[in-house]
Amino acid sequence: MTSDQFVQTRPQGVPFAAYKRQQAAISRHRLYPLTAFYTGYSVLTLVLAFRSAHPFLGIAFYLAGIPVWTFVEYLSHRFVLHGRFKKSQKWYKKWYKSLANKYLDPLHWEHHERPFDGLHINGSLKDLLPLFVVAAPVSFLFPVYTAPLLLAAVAQGYIAEEWIHHSVHYYNFRSPYFRYIKKHHFYHHTSQGMTRGFGTTSGMWDMVFGTRFPLQVRQRMYGSARRATETATLNTNTRTR
Repeated sequence: MTSDQFVQTRPQGVPFAAYKRQQAAISRHRLYPLTAFYTGYSVLTLVLAFRSAHPFLGIAFYLAGIPVWTFVEYLSHRFVLHGRFKKSQKWYKKWYKSLANKYLDPLHWEHHERPFDGLHINGSLKDLLPLFVVAAPVSFLFPVYTAPLLLAAVAQGYIAEEWIHHSVHYYNFRSPYFRYIKKHHFYHHTSQGMTRGFGTTSGMWDMVFGTRFPLQVRQRMYGSARRATETATLNTNTRTR
């Protein structure tokens, strides 16, 4: 068995805990260069902004980048990673549909098929680098305390999301946030939840765009079983009246 085959499927006889530790190590090593690059850019941009004439305005732009990233995260997860890009014979669609079918279709579905595979938990540095090398210089057409800081925060939000996603799959942190987001994300991995719950770091945009999990599912995951039972009973009584 090759190393590629090992990371794609758990070999027989290997305990799941050992397999998960190995895959977590693979995932972490993919995250290190990504984290170093974008965090370094973020820190450098913050230093430049703090040395400008409007450091406090820069802080406002940086903070604004956080919800911007969560919005990008939601849209990309819903429409790109969960999109289906069939090849087209129409000349104006053929080139980009073929590229999307080749590179984007396998990108996320393999993660759903093998949710603990370390090669499919998070991205690598090369994934968004072409977009970043265009966006970063363009952002500096504006004052350093505006668009460059906004982009830096978006990049840092991307790093935070990647580590949160990694942690959700491999660790059992006890904080209320991680307990919530793990339940949220793991239900998204089920056949019933795959078409909802696209927020990876929060459910905020799912609330805005109507892709929250159904009420009974949310109560079962986040609330008490008693509340879920009472709601189900109430709904049944209402329908029979």
